[in-house]
Amino acid sequence: MNLRQSHQLLEDALKVIPGATQTFSKGFNQFVQGVSPVFLERGRGSHVWDVDGNEYIDYIMALSSNILGYSYEAVNEAVRNQLEKGVSFSLPHPLEVELAEKLVQIIPCAEMVKFGKSGSDATSGAVRVSRAYTGKDVILYCGYHGWHDWHIGATSRNLGVPEQVSALTHNFKYNDTEDLCDLFKKYKGEVAAVIMEPMNFYEPRDGYLQEVKDLCQQNETLLIFDETITGFRFSRGGAQELFDVIPDLATFGKVVANGFPLSIIVGRKDIMERFNDVFYSLTFGGETASLAAGISTLKELQEKDVVGHLYRQGEKIKDFINKTAEDLDIQENIECVGRPCFSLIRFMGSDGKDSLELRSLFQQEVIRQGILFAVTNNLSFSHSDSDVEKTIEVYGNAFKVLRNAIKESNTEKYMLGKPIEPIFKIR
Repeated sequence: MNLRQSHQLLEDALKVIPGATQTFSKGFNQFVQGVSPVFLERGRGSHVWDVDGNEYIDYIMALSSNILGYSYEAVNEAVRNQLEKGVSFSLPHPLEVELAEKLVQIIPCAEMVKFGKSGSDATSGAVRVSRAYTGKDVILYCGYHGWHDWHIGATSRNLGVPEQVSALTHNFKYNDTEDLCDLFKKYKGEVAAVIMEPMNFYEPRDGYLQEVKDLCQQNETLLIFDETITGFRFSRGGAQELFDVIPDLATFGKVVANGFPLSIIVGRKDIMERFNDVFYSLTFGGETASLAAGISTLKELQEKDVVGHLYRQGEKIKDFINKTAEDLDIQENIECVGRPCFSLIRFMGSDGKDSLELRSLFQQEVIRQGILFAVTNNLSFSHSDSDVEKTIEVYGNAFKVLRNAIKESNTEKYMLGKPIEPIFKIR
């Protein structure tokens, strides 16, 4: 595979852009170096082309943002029409009201809406308004919630965050009510909000989300669902609709505008009205190209069986992975988990821990055969039957290589480049 232009651009980028990217998970060190593309030039539907002209079926889909697919015509048309009228205005635009009204109709907890540009905007806004509403400071979290100080300060990527800020945020284990109870006891009367991904790759056990909500109510704490991943993908109204547990606030991003920069905070009116006093103000919060894209995306989600398509296509891939792993007797090393619409392939070493070596080898093999893959299967409405058939063929070939490497206890023998590096290093 010719990757000369990608490699040259990487050299150029490293001179002027730290890490050569704006997003850690898009970085060249998140792919097998030397055999993976570094820069993409265009996309259409479920396919992308790199700067050297190589074509791939994409299962990253702009970090799962493009739920309909790349360059989706209905969304493009809505954006083109708005571009003719202007993008950023000196006063609010009617599209802000139109989109907010649609979101209130779709999302169970939504009584009022605020817009942002990224998921980090939304989660940080929700945390700030929670602190203002409750008069408390401590935040309990589960999952990943963006790059802002309040969250990232509590992770291994906390360089540059004051210790006083980091000390206000504490992690709890998913599906473990006792762990959350212990934190409520430790910070009794101090917890402003619990913010969590209602689901990522593992199902909430029966009653768990309701137990979390009950604990929040007992401790006069707000419950925030971060639905950046689950929103509009797991169910049109998000995980709160799917599991019938309604949070006080919720945040959404990524798919809401099919890749255009737009995020939202929604929730109870009495809480949301505190934004009249809380400073949450973005120059581009009402930027109309993204709002038009959001309205068009929601229309497609309402009028077409987008979510059903994601589940059907994803189920074929997930079932194939798990059956093939069993057939090849590598099921202890390879497992596909999560909902079919957003599944994770787990690669595990002989110690049962996640293996970057096996993940790197698999990624290398599928990219060489025209599948762009990081670690998850991010399905879109544009992934066709032929895409899935090709994916199954390529995955099958790659698993045979992994089987040989596992049986020989030697992944290095099969590697053609430098393996993936972890983003969050263990402290």
